[in-house]
Amino acid sequence: MPSSLVAQITAMGQNARAAARLGARASTSVKNRALEASAAALRRDRQLLLDANARDVAQAKVHGQDSAFIDRLTLTEKSIDAMALGLEQIAQLPDPVGEITDMARRPSGIEVGRMRVPLGVIAIIYESRPNVTADAAGLCLKSGNACILRGGSEALHSNQAIARALLEGLHQADLPTNLIQVLDTTDRAAVDILVGLSGLVDVVVPRGGKGLIERISQQARVPVLKHLHGVCHTFIDASADIPMAIKVADNAKTQRYGTCNTMETLLVHQAIAPSVLPPLAEQYRAKGVELRGDEATRKLIPFAVPATDTDWETEYLAPILAIRIVADLDAALDHIARYGSQHTDAILTNDWVNAQRFLREVDSSSVMVNASTRFADGFEYGLGAEIGISTDKLHARGPVGLNGLTSQKYIVLGHGEIRGG
Repeated sequence: MPSSLVAQITAMGQNARAAARLGARASTSVKNRALEASAAALRRDRQLLLDANARDVAQAKVHGQDSAFIDRLTLTEKSIDAMALGLEQIAQLPDPVGEITDMARRPSGIEVGRMRVPLGVIAIIYESRPNVTADAAGLCLKSGNACILRGGSEALHSNQAIARALLEGLHQADLPTNLIQVLDTTDRAAVDILVGLSGLVDVVVPRGGKGLIERISQQARVPVLKHLHGVCHTFIDASADIPMAIKVADNAKTQRYGTCNTMETLLVHQAIAPSVLPPLAEQYRAKGVELRGDEATRKLIPFAVPATDTDWETEYLAPILAIRIVADLDAALDHIARYGSQHTDAILTNDWVNAQRFLREVDSSSVMVNASTRFADGFEYGLGAEIGISTDKLHARGPVGLNGLTSQKYIVLGHGEIRGG
């Protein structure tokens, strides 16, 4: 790797480490002032942002990117307002830093509890969506962390324009501008260097396609908060209310196709399949969803194409749905355990015993009863903006909001106690 690039990224890590100490001790009012000033700058400079984004979109079209990619990349007046509103909503959230919980007096006389503290320096690596720049920076700032952001090269001009508004917010609040740093190089080697900065970077959060996340996970020398893909399931149990099941299963697939919490596989109890699948399939067909089913499914849905083993483990991010008819709850649980990605899975049922079994036995970061998988989202969970979704089992799991960007340390309050022999 070029020594100059190594020196540049290392210096960013060192600057972030120094700034993180100041961010950790910043008061709630100061952090909120920075967030609100950043939001105001985004709104004021919306035309500059739109112009910068137009350059990125034009370049993406020259490179032959598809319509879904262009949609993710494009900023509009509405999305800029949403970014600004997101920062203001983060400012309104309770500040987790310094929160003390679980205080208890021990027989020795000492009081023991836990205090919530920032993680330190967070590197966020993401693709195409420029709004991630504002969301991620805002969450890191409110939780007392420094961040180093590396967006995709396709959104370079957009990310730089957004970063200028964020830095103005820091300046107006008298916070160090190194709390938010944006990598301005398109050299992929920069990512390899960044995720190897053990001792300077505390956590890496990759957001993007499975290929990016796998590469980061393999190369990182610091902890990674991640989910590789979202193979989300909905199981329609035998006791489900049919109109409700049709409404929820339709929403879980068609509300948006390109998100990680969109249902990719529908499992249906054999007892209810003849009643629920034909009308549901017609709704899917009217919306242009391609259905891929097992043999039992294709007997009820003649226009479904045969599903292969690959379909059960595929995150389509497209109007394609795999459907399997199963014998019972156990068969549904077995299917999810084998093919699921531990992201989000739902059961539609009026049987509370089955609902409780599903909640206990499905090993995913979000498990739902009688609700669309599309609710697996930080905003919908009341977390405000989210920095991503984690399917890991240590530290943070599910949508990662402010608390997920902090840790806890033990604190001890004494009165001169000493430990005896």
